[in-house]
Amino acid sequence: MDTIIKLEKIDQYNKLKGIETQHPLISVFDNTGTENLPNNSRIHFGLYAIFLKAGHCGELRYGRNNYDYDEGTMVFVAPGQVLEVNNVDNYKPTGLALLFHPDLIKGTTLGKQMSQYSFFSYESNEALHLSLKEQQIIKDLFSKLEYELSQSIDKHSKSIITNNIELLLNYCVRFYDRQFVTRENINTDILSKFENLLNDYFLSETPQNMGLPSVGYFADCLHLSPNYFGDLIKKETGKTAQEHIQLKLIDLAKERIFDTGKSVSQIAFELGFKYPQHFNRMFKKNTGYTPNEYRNLN
Repeated sequence: MDTIIKLEKIDQYNKLKGIETQHPLISVFDNTGTENLPNNSRIHFGLYAIFLKAGHCGELRYGRNNYDYDEGTMVFVAPGQVLEVNNVDNYKPTGLALLFHPDLIKGTTLGKQMSQYSFFSYESNEALHLSLKEQQIIKDLFSKLEYELSQSIDKHSKSIITNNIELLLNYCVRFYDRQFVTRENINTDILSKFENLLNDYFLSETPQNMGLPSVGYFADCLHLSPNYFGDLIKKETGKTAQEHIQLKLIDLAKERIFDTGKSVSQIAFELGFKYPQHFNRMFKKNTGYTPNEYRNLN
């Protein structure tokens, strides 16, 4: 049976790794030479964690997928997430680690903007893969954080630490944008599959049984996390996945309204609306006409 570990404090994690706690709310260290996390364990994080892997680092199960982490891979964990650890017998930790408690960023600019870093909710197979130059930038920022933690805490410490974490995360946003671009062929394939899934959904009786489709539904069909899927669609098309779903709904609604053998309520139900008035509001918002007005105009 897997060991279950709940990590709520920085000191708990540091003790597992056999390292000294320099600050109660943040830890930055080189994993090389530290203790292994308990094998065959499930770790429930109450902390933010960022790992830069160096070399082959065994196997982690994160979300629905296993991933063999190679050099230059970054993994992001948010409070509330679970990491499963299943390492080979001769596994030795390497790479860099940054963990910080949510209390560290409360009341800071970073704390207010934390939700924009959607990659904390990506699946393991959506990890960030860095070039050598990108790795060096990240390593330099880790070094600055390590230096700051080695100094005596003063009134400037918190702002300097949180500003450097924010800078690190903003670089990761840039590097993810680059990764979306360099994987254009894969992204195009996902877009094509998304369009096919949209068509199949509305050509079937699924809307009547399940209602309006969600972004999460299509992400799950494509074996992606909702955040990664949404970010990919927005980067590729300039529109959100939800906007794509709504545009498909409007196009289908315009076509079906010409079928005068069906009432507006019937059409709304066929498209997945539970209440016709919700369909009427959406249609008017997007076309400027109610469904009946549009039918009469045409």
